[in-house]
Amino acid sequence: MRYKVTFVVGLTLGYVLGTRAGRERYEQLKKSARGVAQNPAVRNAAESAGQTGREFAGKAFAAVSEKVGDAVPDSLAGRVRGLRARVGGGSGEDDWGTSNT
Repeated sequence: MRYKVTFVVGLTLGYVLGTRAGRERYEQLKKSARGVAQNPAVRNAAESAGQTGREFAGKAFAAVSEKVGDAVPDSLAGRVRGLRARVGGGSGEDDWGTSNT
């Protein structure tokens, strides 16, 4: 019961402090976040991380498929083949709207 009361008090305190900050502060934070997200260095880092993640996913799939064999569903195998095609030199956008550059 003590944790519930602490949670409710914390929630109430956060709400009160948040409403006192007001809409102006919210808009200021939103503008700052948008500026960071549109920064070319941040965008490049995010795209590089996505590219690296796709490469590792393909390698992991290959390692697992060697061990598991035919137990990998065809839908998953097709998805990974598509990722491999993109990593291997394909261009354009992926399913999430980010470029593979």
